[in-house]
Amino acid sequence: MTMDFASRVERVEPSATLAISNKAAQLEAEGKDVVDLSVGEPDFDTPENIKDAAKDALDAGHTGYTSSNGIPELKAAIAEKLHDDGLTQYDADNVIVTPGGKQALYEIFQAVIDGDDGSHPSSSGTSSRSGDEVALLDPAWVSYEAMAKLAGGSLTRVDTAPHDFQLAGALDDLADAVSDDTELLVVNSPGNPHGAVYSEDALKGVRDLAVEHDITVISDEIYKEITYDGVEAVSLGTLEGMEDRTVTLNGFSKAYSMTGWRLGYFAGPEELVSQAGKVHSHSVSCAVNFVQHAGVEAITNTDEAVEEMRQAFAERREFLMGLFEDHGVRVPEPKGAFYMMPEIAPDGDSESRSDSDSLPVEPGDDTEWCDKAISEAQVATVPGTAFGTPGYARISYANSKERLREAVDRLAEHDLI
Repeated sequence: MTMDFASRVERVEPSATLAISNKAAQLEAEGKDVVDLSVGEPDFDTPENIKDAAKDALDAGHTGYTSSNGIPELKAAIAEKLHDDGLTQYDADNVIVTPGGKQALYEIFQAVIDGDDGSHPSSSGTSSRSGDEVALLDPAWVSYEAMAKLAGGSLTRVDTAPHDFQLAGALDDLADAVSDDTELLVVNSPGNPHGAVYSEDALKGVRDLAVEHDITVISDEIYKEITYDGVEAVSLGTLEGMEDRTVTLNGFSKAYSMTGWRLGYFAGPEELVSQAGKVHSHSVSCAVNFVQHAGVEAITNTDEAVEEMRQAFAERREFLMGLFEDHGVRVPEPKGAFYMMPEIAPDGDSESRSDSDSLPVEPGDDTEWCDKAISEAQVATVPGTAFGTPGYARISYANSKERLREAVDRLAEHDLI
């Protein structure tokens, strides 16, 4: 039997970040010592009070279905947090609790984006204009593109790499890229994979364009609690004119070190919650009951543990930046999240490294560099091409200083830096 597959699925590539992680796991299974800097998760255990809350919820019998959009206690706690962040337009009824932040994004894309006629997405790739247009700021997390394609959308992309991943310098390019045909813009600050935190002035520029062209904006704030040097991440929905056109997304994976628990949420206008709720109820029914109870504990009683993890990430960031600087590698300084993007395979026009010709890869070929890094040095990283930014690699510093030093030493030993 020959099975036919939907074009909306065939136009999507497998996750590059998970592919690297799988390769690292395979090498480790073969007995190799791999320094894995590809993973997008904290290396800390979930705080004990959160685990205890989950155990208590299990013992109390919270193992069945919940209300589809989430238990009232968690939605109320999320609404209170959003209010503390200045997002006073959201009440508990504006919140949907999801099994992970990815599911939240998927539901938003499915609710907002249509294919060419609302049911038959184009299969012609990122240059297609047949579906609703989604604007991405590169480098962009790999799943944004996939979710747009799965919904049948087309893509327009704006490169922030020439501006060290800051949005302010790319606003003119964004203005040229969006139009009245743009349905959705995704803003991720602090950002994965680059760690940049967009300034309030830059976000006001986004606001002006969103209002001018009537664009819905996803504000992905999954790393909001992880910032450095006194920088605070501004929530886009707090800006005048964005209250009813911003969908604010967050979750528990990063700040609370709960990646495997799969718990996220989004908040938006009532009409969006109503439509996205259909996708939610018919796909996942609800987030896991006892995990939601653990989420209440996380969001209300874990600030101290979150701060301890943030401080550890801050120290590692400084440490790794120093190591790369010692080897003459240019790294735009991240102000949030736990990633940085060194320029490891500059193109021919780059002036960031005087010795770039000595690297054992072609200019701009970050994929080859990352392949050599894992196969020869046993250091796992993710090529910038996966995020729309060739010439760079994403490196996670959610690892010990000892392992970070080991990674850089290996890269230098194999002439990769």
